[in-house]
Amino acid sequence: MNVGIDKISFFVPPYYVDMTDLALAREVDPNKFHIGIGQDKMAVNKKTQDIVTFAANAAKNILTDEDKKQIDMVIVGTESGIDESKASAVVLHRLLGIQPFARAFEIKEACYAGTAALQYAVAHINIHPESKVLVVASDIAKYGLASGGEPTQGVGAIAMLVSADPRILQLNNDSVALTQDIYDFWRPVGHDYPMVDGQLSNETYIQAFQKVWKEYQQRHKKSFADFHALTFHIPYTKMGKKALLAALEDEAPEEQERILAKYEASIVYSRQVGNLYTGSLYLGLISLLENAKLKAGEQIGLFSYGSGTVAEFFSGTLVGGFENQLLTELHQKQLAERKGLSITEYEEMFNDHLEVDADKEYDDALLYSIASISNTVRTYKED
Repeated sequence: MNVGIDKISFFVPPYYVDMTDLALAREVDPNKFHIGIGQDKMAVNKKTQDIVTFAANAAKNILTDEDKKQIDMVIVGTESGIDESKASAVVLHRLLGIQPFARAFEIKEACYAGTAALQYAVAHINIHPESKVLVVASDIAKYGLASGGEPTQGVGAIAMLVSADPRILQLNNDSVALTQDIYDFWRPVGHDYPMVDGQLSNETYIQAFQKVWKEYQQRHKKSFADFHALTFHIPYTKMGKKALLAALEDEAPEEQERILAKYEASIVYSRQVGNLYTGSLYLGLISLLENAKLKAGEQIGLFSYGSGTVAEFFSGTLVGGFENQLLTELHQKQLAERKGLSITEYEEMFNDHLEVDADKEYDDALLYSIASISNTVRTYKED
């Protein structure tokens, strides 16, 4: 039985900061951001927009009433949870109107959680082929104003519908995972921003890819030649490229050029959005599907990474007619119609925190935005 991604979409809030403006405000050469880390724009959100609103707005793009009747599991991968106990997936389940007899839960392991959710969904469908699973990766990547990590911030969500006989990408049973207890990036309970050892984080990411790729080659007797393209977790677009270049060193020049060309197609959207944490790999997948010339039957490799660390390499096969299931026009329109913020507007929005203990009503034009807080409970504006 074939199981995989039947539908996929992303949502980012309608605001961004141009990286040239940010660089000049921080007295940095703009090329350090545009070329050095490979980012052009950075998505920014209002305080009335959280991981639930991003998740709901992403999922509404792909779900029909029939899907909502068949979905029997909702999984949210995130490292930006809004509650230490209750899962955001439970709230999302209600907002979307999914039938009541379904599981709903949240998974955490840094940026790897979206992949953990996807693999769990695949296992479930293999046992229950008549059902469908909604997998969402939703996050807010924040490091603080004028911090070292500021230019690698971002925000948004990816929604995927996982089913039998998928119409976009059939996932192959070939994953190789790696777990290492390394403090390259972490956020203790009670801290607003993560702790980051930047050099160690970069080194660990690159080494993790080398380790899982080597193990994958040994187990499955495959090489770069077996893949039409590879997609990566993208904390910033140059990070994945660094890992890829290190692994391509022994390949022929034409093979390097072929793989790197497809990598560039996979980062088109990330350059305009920034880091989605759990969703960044899948934003890269969407970008690849919508910006590269691909054909049914071609193999796509996916490298997932979550600091702390867990990494995984797996692959998928493109399904005939996959291009008819893509939402390219919707995605590109969403990115094009965002409002560019001045640095002053961005900093004010960044510092405008939600008062979670204050009963208050809010007004936000965005669908599924936070409408009010009462006794710490968030009420969302709905359809």
